[in-house]
Amino acid sequence: MSDSNKSGGIILVGLFIALGLAASGYFVGQMMYNAKVAVNTAEAKGLAERRVEADTANWTLRFDLAGGSQSNVSALYKQAEKHQQTIINLLKENGFTDDEIKIGVIDYRYQEYRDDNQQLVDQKHILAGSVDVETDKVKQIQKVRGNVNKLIAEGINIQNNPPKYYFNGLNDIKPEMLREATQNARIAANEFASNAGVKVGSIRSARQGSFFIRDVGSEYSDSEKIEKDVRVVTTIDFYLTD
Repeated sequence: MSDSNKSGGIILVGLFIALGLAASGYFVGQMMYNAKVAVNTAEAKGLAERRVEADTANWTLRFDLAGGSQSNVSALYKQAEKHQQTIINLLKENGFTDDEIKIGVIDYRYQEYRDDNQQLVDQKHILAGSVDVETDKVKQIQKVRGNVNKLIAEGINIQNNPPKYYFNGLNDIKPEMLREATQNARIAANEFASNAGVKVGSIRSARQGSFFIRDVGSEYSDSEKIEKDVRVVTTIDFYLTD
């Protein structure tokens, strides 16, 4: 190989080496930059809580009556309607309106009782109905429940079911709670930063957690009590500066 060819080969090899080193330097530099970004951020969680009261209540009253084999179903049905109207009248007397009172249908069931030889020994006609209350008079329901139980003395077989209480004002308190959760996350990040000798900068990213509504003192129930706790946790990644 001539000297000129050797020189050209050396130059070409040197060029490839230089390009390789340049490429290696870029990726190393990028890796160091990415590592520096990761080191210079801090993830913190912020909690916000509110104690609220339910603004809506759903309350269902059920009743039934039964007659034996000699019963007149038509007469039973009229008696069931009378019981239903008695319940409605009591609710109205205690401040609930027609718009808040939902009248359910009266269902009919028939049962037979037979002996070991499959001979009919008895039969029963059963009528069952319900009256629902949907209202924002949440605390009024507590007062009326005691009065409803008095209907038992009037011969009405009534089921005074516990009401369900709901809070529907979440959208009204969401913005303020998210601001508070973000502020609390920054406080946590500042605590970390002060121990590390750095400062907390702007927000790099943020993740909003779900809002949870639970009855006070309960981890699972959300409809049994008027008082409820609303909770949200945000996760925020802050930049750190020297």
